[in-house]
Amino acid sequence: MTYQVLARKWRPQDFAALIGQEPIVTALRNALTERRIAQAYLFSGIRGVGKTTAARLFAKALNCERGPTPEPCNQCVQCREITAGSDLDVLEIDAATYSKVEQVRELTESLRYGPARDRYKVVVLDEIHRLSRQAFDALLKIVEEPPPHLTFLFATTESEAVPATILSRCQEYRFRRVSAKTVAAHLRQVSDAEGISTSDRALRLIARAGEGSVRDSVALLDQLATFGSGAIGDGDASRLLGGLETGLFEDLLRAVLGGHAAEVSATVRQIEDNGWDPRHSYSQFLGYCRDALHLALGADPGQVDLPDEDVESLRQIANDTGYENLLRLLNQLLASEQLVRRSETTGLALEIAWLRAAELPKLVRLEELLASTPAAASAGRDAAPTPRLSAPQTSAPQPPAPSSTRRPTRPAKTSRRETSRRETSSRGVSAPPAQAAADAPAANDRDDPANGGEDAGPDPSTAEDDSPRDHDRAIPSFLDLVRRKKPSLRAHLDLAELAFSERGLDIVSAPENHLLRDALARSRTLLDEAVAAVWGPQVRWRSLEGRMSRLRADPSEATPAPARPRPAADAPDRLHAASGHPTVQAVLDIFGGKVESVEVRKPKADAPPPAPNH
Repeated sequence: MTYQVLARKWRPQDFAALIGQEPIVTALRNALTERRIAQAYLFSGIRGVGKTTAARLFAKALNCERGPTPEPCNQCVQCREITAGSDLDVLEIDAATYSKVEQVRELTESLRYGPARDRYKVVVLDEIHRLSRQAFDALLKIVEEPPPHLTFLFATTESEAVPATILSRCQEYRFRRVSAKTVAAHLRQVSDAEGISTSDRALRLIARAGEGSVRDSVALLDQLATFGSGAIGDGDASRLLGGLETGLFEDLLRAVLGGHAAEVSATVRQIEDNGWDPRHSYSQFLGYCRDALHLALGADPGQVDLPDEDVESLRQIANDTGYENLLRLLNQLLASEQLVRRSETTGLALEIAWLRAAELPKLVRLEELLASTPAAASAGRDAAPTPRLSAPQTSAPQPPAPSSTRRPTRPAKTSRRETSRRETSSRGVSAPPAQAAADAPAANDRDDPANGGEDAGPDPSTAEDDSPRDHDRAIPSFLDLVRRKKPSLRAHLDLAELAFSERGLDIVSAPENHLLRDALARSRTLLDEAVAAVWGPQVRWRSLEGRMSRLRADPSEATPAPARPRPAADAPDRLHAASGHPTVQAVLDIFGGKVESVEVRKPKADAPPPAPNH
């Protein structure tokens, strides 16, 4: 007698033997009981979960002598012929070899006639997604309006490839993956009936290797039984299935969580020496880490497809590690999965992925690092606060040390003693630097009216802080903040005059400087935030044209606009003059360039003379 493989021998012959698909079995039984038979059914799902088997069982239940019945008898002529595939009224067609439009048209023409003997004419079209677009169009009309006693049963592993016009005319049932626990119980039943000696651990390994497919799992059981002459050992199952021992998984997880790179590399070498597939090993370790994550979340240990002693050990690791660390580890491993799968040197890719995961325990949270560094904390307390856009200040901060800028600044008033000191220095008699630094504050305090000197009016401690003079002192802080946020805008501000008036910050530009005004218009939000950060949210800014001296109430405090440098006669002087021009400097700062040469255009003979440059 010819040997029959276990996958065909143990193919379900009634709905009760179809494991793992209880909701679909219930729906089909109810349809048969209530005689609510649709014109077309679509069974979708992965390979080996019972799609074609369910179609055959449904065809037998429709045409059984007792039918339509929820359970075929498997004793009548119709049931036996359908099981053998010889019934003329039940057509099983493989769409992969029946995909041409001419073949589908011939099929539809033959289906217009009633069944020869059975109650229903049933068409089982397997792998329907392999049909061409024209074949689907030819099939559409008869699927929508079939003749009486005609039923279509479609099966596919790629339901997304089936056109929506076909899907809308079918009742779709999605077959799910079968859990490893259910598959292992089915394998135990098969092995006991076939006289195969095996352990529960080996059956669990086979069930997990089947990845939810019952047919694949039964085929693996048949293969291992042939290898072991009717006996399957735990070591043989692990070696032939290309999997790792659970103890090796545990050691690897401990090494990764502990940051022991040498042990991780030793595990990779062991995998390569045993000839295990690195891709499959990486996938299995991902599943092992996922089980640890579920145990850390408090999942039922009975839901983990591992022996009881291994589950208890993994639960201890998960509780010691914590949910957050395991989640971070899984995220790192999942990000490297495509690298391992697509790499040609899979062993090296596997080692790099696991070594990178072993670096995670060395990372320190930023909060813990700052909290554990007293020097950094004290330095942070002693450091001068800097303006931030996210925390606006209500009072004007002290300006930092003035930086060298090309923007002309308003000359500050000096006292009589300071003026005398400068005159003395100009005549060649200079005071020592230390003495000058010591005398400057005292001179300002005694002589400057603003600081309560001899000509001082009211006490400066009682003066208001909102005067334009006090706000002007914070302009360097404002410019420094703009430079950090947008250096190009800071370069444009070099061509403007900044000062405070009764209405707020005035940014004055020359009438012909359209670039500056366009830059201000594009950066209104940034300027609003910078002004609020330096002077407070109640201060506003505005863009003006003209000279600052025309807008100030006191002409003596006006700052003259920078004079445009005249071009020199010789080339070096022209180059120097062009490099110092404010507009040229702004362009150089924005684009990071430099002036190489300067060309002087000669005016045409009939051109009017140029206007005088003031």
